[in-house]
Amino acid sequence: MLYQAGKREIKILGGEDRFRFSLESSERSDGIEYIRFAMRSDEPLIPKAIRLCWEYPAIDISGYWDPGANREKGIRIDFSAPFHSKATSLAPVCSLYNAAGHNRLTVALSDAMRPVLMRAGIREESAQFELSLELFTEACPPIDRYEAIIRIDTRDVFYADSLMDVGDWWASIPGYEPASVPETARLPMYSTWYSFHQQLDPAAIEEQCLLAKRLGCEAVIVDDGWQTANNERGYAYCGDWEASADRIPDMRAFVDNVHALGMKFILWYSVPFVGRHSKAWNRFEGKFINTYDGPDTAVFDPRFPEVREYLIGIYENALRDWDIDGFKLDFVDSFNLSEEMRFSLGEGRDYDSVPEAVDRLLSDVMSRLKGIKPDVMIEFRQKYVGPLMRKYGNMFRVADCPNNYSQNRIGSIDIRLLSGNTAVHSDMMMWNWNDKAENVALQFIHSLFSVPQLSVLIDRLPAEHQRVVAHWLSFWREHSELLLAGSLRPVAPDFLYPVVYADDGRRFLAAVYGEQVVRVDRKATESSLFVNGTARDSVIVELEERIEGRMTVLDCLGAVVSERQVRLDQGIHLFKVPPSGMIRIEHE
Repeated sequence: MLYQAGKREIKILGGEDRFRFSLESSERSDGIEYIRFAMRSDEPLIPKAIRLCWEYPAIDISGYWDPGANREKGIRIDFSAPFHSKATSLAPVCSLYNAAGHNRLTVALSDAMRPVLMRAGIREESAQFELSLELFTEACPPIDRYEAIIRIDTRDVFYADSLMDVGDWWASIPGYEPASVPETARLPMYSTWYSFHQQLDPAAIEEQCLLAKRLGCEAVIVDDGWQTANNERGYAYCGDWEASADRIPDMRAFVDNVHALGMKFILWYSVPFVGRHSKAWNRFEGKFINTYDGPDTAVFDPRFPEVREYLIGIYENALRDWDIDGFKLDFVDSFNLSEEMRFSLGEGRDYDSVPEAVDRLLSDVMSRLKGIKPDVMIEFRQKYVGPLMRKYGNMFRVADCPNNYSQNRIGSIDIRLLSGNTAVHSDMMMWNWNDKAENVALQFIHSLFSVPQLSVLIDRLPAEHQRVVAHWLSFWREHSELLLAGSLRPVAPDFLYPVVYADDGRRFLAAVYGEQVVRVDRKATESSLFVNGTARDSVIVELEERIEGRMTVLDCLGAVVSERQVRLDQGIHLFKVPPSGMIRIEHE
């Protein structure tokens, strides 16, 4: 059925026999339109899938972006698979932009909690994009009303600005307010995952912490393995969250020793899983909603208040008893209702909706832990990085991509575009001890616009690698405000961000990741920095205005290659700079 919303015709498919629909449009003078979608019924009914779709002309559009597009940022087709969004996975927004990186259409939905299927795909026979939002695609309790706002942005602005505005819009919605971010959450960290996996040894970890602290890390994330002596990669032993006496005989002493080194302590938990070999399995049998990776791991049903209270109590006790400083909360996107549980309601549950129960659980986790430690840190990883996740946590990390520096670049920029001031972290950096120093430096250079996480056995690194780590962590800390809080401009998303700019008025920085011309179109009163994230020995810079100052060229170790006074005229310049090196111009 067709509905008129302002100047748009929107087709609504499904549910007409059960609900009455309405669409109401309001357009601001700046080119942003808000369409209120509402549905009503006379009695609570279980909604079937409902799809809203409309067309937009494929004019001056060359690329596509959504939070999960990753390396596939080309134009979609109208029969391409839509992406799936919910509170704990991605976010309901997509963007179309032109070859210059200017926004042509950015669409977002206010309801980031419930499951949504979203797509913007070209229809071949009409050269029109079909925009599609599909609601109620998963099991849902009976409802008699529903409302959501569709935000449509057609402004001629830089695509990243359009997406950042969407993030700000979500943050302004009641119930979506982001958590505060402690200072330590914005500082480099050491992680045990790649360097130790489940083979955790407190003394060995403390030794790495000592070395990491000297290099500039301020916290350690102790990952999977602390809760079990079993080394099989699975979750059949999760659920009790008691420290394994075989691995960590005294958790409080372990935490105290790390604190004595001047570092914070963050501990990993798999939130939804309960394993067959845990005491919690029998205690909560009948209060699961699914299984995970086989019959030996179940998923808690968060709609039971006693399940939520059990999980929150575990985290509260860890904060009080062990004096840890934060939590790495994993797999929160796995609260998925199985088909056989589709119509499970009541029977002790105080929520019928799983998304609403998850929201209650994770909101209560943050509020109650902050009541014990106001500066508690909670980390989530891609894909659980949407607007509601900013309420539940204050650190987002790139999804696992070991030794893959370009993926760290792509993932960190993707997260940054929607995450406001939430601390965005790289995936843990690791590499082969026999690799070239220039390649080690690329791990840090491609993660410049995120908080670095390190996961190597530092004492086994050759001296040259240690110099690389020390140099780039020192550089990052010196310029962290610019890198994290400066104006961010990642160009050419369809080419996976080959140049990323940051400026704050005092400093201008360009990180070059491909064979691109760097365009200096912003004034900086103090310095300009050009970081070479390629294997080439030069960068090409186009100056909009003349620059004078002292130019220093550094290699990947931070050693000075050359230094001289320069007067650089407006126009294009070819600068020699070693691979993984940088140029610093101090203005006069």
